[in-house]
Amino acid sequence: MDEVRQHRKDEDGHGQPDQPTLPSSSAENPGGEKADKAGDRDKGYPRFGLSTKLLLLTIIFVMLSEILIFVPSISKFRVDWLTRKLELAEVAALVYTNASDDLKDKAIEQELLDRLNVQTLGLRNKGERRLLAMVDMPGTIMRDDNIQMMGPPEMIAAAFDTLLFGKGRTIRVVGQTKDNQGMVEMVFDETGLRRDMIRFSINILLLSLVISVMTAGLVYLSLRALLVRPILRVLDNMARFTSNPEDSNAVMKPSRRRDEIGMIEMQLGEMEGILAKTLYKQRRLADLGLAVSKINHDLRNIIASAQLFSDRLSMLDDPTVQRVVPKLMGTLDRAVDYSRAVMSYGKAQEAPPEKRLLNLHQLGEEMRDLLDLSEASRLTFSNHIPEDLEIYADPGQLFRVLMNLCRNAVDVMQYRKEEAVICRLELAARIEKGRTIIEVSDTGPGVPAAARANLFRPFQGSARKGGTGLGLAIAAEIIRAHGGTIRLLDRVPGAHFEISLPRN
Repeated sequence: MDEVRQHRKDEDGHGQPDQPTLPSSSAENPGGEKADKAGDRDKGYPRFGLSTKLLLLTIIFVMLSEILIFVPSISKFRVDWLTRKLELAEVAALVYTNASDDLKDKAIEQELLDRLNVQTLGLRNKGERRLLAMVDMPGTIMRDDNIQMMGPPEMIAAAFDTLLFGKGRTIRVVGQTKDNQGMVEMVFDETGLRRDMIRFSINILLLSLVISVMTAGLVYLSLRALLVRPILRVLDNMARFTSNPEDSNAVMKPSRRRDEIGMIEMQLGEMEGILAKTLYKQRRLADLGLAVSKINHDLRNIIASAQLFSDRLSMLDDPTVQRVVPKLMGTLDRAVDYSRAVMSYGKAQEAPPEKRLLNLHQLGEEMRDLLDLSEASRLTFSNHIPEDLEIYADPGQLFRVLMNLCRNAVDVMQYRKEEAVICRLELAARIEKGRTIIEVSDTGPGVPAAARANLFRPFQGSARKGGTGLGLAIAAEIIRAHGGTIRLLDRVPGAHFEISLPRN
């Protein structure tokens, strides 16, 4: 039964293949067609499906149950057979003993033995044994059974002993009479008993097979409807989704079932929906990364031209020009570094830090100059970092971290129109437990709760409209490379970021 090829037809009436044919490249797979065929066999469905296995297992289990039933049944059959024979022998013995002497001749005795199919017939009463009839040449007794003295284990052992060794064997059987006043004893050939037991066993076997097939068929149909078909539907959906995970129509549509299969369908549908959205976002991010790379390439050429003009300006003797040009050149150099960093972020990760001993207060003062806070701006900048505080870090990378945090604060506060609102940006630092703690605080609106969960993830942690979230992601990566941590403190008002860096 090829369930895999048929289950699609059973579900929706279409004869489409069960598995999508995924493209393969001969350049990536030098094994050629043989490797592809071997891969298809490895990923193919099993030859014996779940329904077939359930059918076979049900038949096997029912047959095992019937075997357990057969053992006590065959032993009871033997006891009942012997009991009936003893009852007939008792009746015949009573009739024979109460008959007149002229009826007790050799012919009647032989007739009695033939009708009972025994070799000897006797009675025991009050310790006396009376032989009523006997053939001329009785067989050698090979087994002696007392029906009333046998327990279940002895009955089972005797039954299988008869089945295995009863052919042509002579046994003696003793049982109590109806009035419990005596015992009936008979000796007979066990071949007839064995033949009837074999016939009974065959009937039990045939009945067991019929019951097994009927039970297995019902279990097969039930499990196929309740379990196998839904699993095949889930498997078919997984194959379709694998072939085109961005197709929203390939996402699992849960049925109305409220059992475990329904829960699987629901969870699979949710997982495929999340994966489809994630893949869509990743594709958009890849397109964005390509666009950024192109823009960044052209931007570096423009910055190079600006550097050339700044070099020419440095040749002028104007004091104002001489004061501004070094800062302009430093800014352009940082712009080139930023441009290179964006390219490296899209390719792999930040370069390892080249640490130097820095004056952290002076680095904060550079923040003041580059933020370019005009007189019209109501934002005040405060540098509370001790003037003698030194830190061992990469100057360019640490500057980028502080610039990203300060620029975010300035962007959300600089253009506030309410005169009563205080707009302040503060830098502070201290040494605590062998680490340098840097705090960047502002009095802005703070970080929204929706942005906190993905605050340091690229393209996900932006707290303002139009932001990309790259600044905080790059800052977190740089701090981790320095062996430190960065976190958002739970303080109000505003946003408070804490950077912890090792002193060594």
